Amino acid sequence: QVQLVESGGGLVQPGGSLRLSCVASGIGIEDNAMTWHRQPPGKQRETVATIFVDGSITYADSVKGRFTISRDNAKNTLYLQMNSLRPGDTAVYYCAAENPWTFHRGRGTQVTVSS
Repeated sequence: QVQLVESGGGLVQPGGSLRLSCVASGIGIEDNAMTWHRQPPGKQRETVATIFVDGSITYADSVKGRFTISRDNAKNTLYLQMNSLRPGDTAVYYCAAENPWTFHRGRGTQVTVSS
């Protein structure tokens, strides 16, 4: 059974930092394109960052220079380091694993940026 479990969310002030983690079981993250998505309140889900099987990385323009996606294959864990957080980053953050045959997504972790 595949599970993706996110953690690390919380309440942070503008300008602060958080690091999200996504622990995978039942799949190898190195065999999948791993993505962080987010869904702000009342808005559609959007892609934040993706790290592909070959290690290449893409970011949404809104987070470039502030967020860093990484993975630890030995720990089977995906990370998202978020710096210089803004109120507009408030959302539920999900990790997802995708390959040509399957797609799996976790249940998400809430990030709230507010003073």
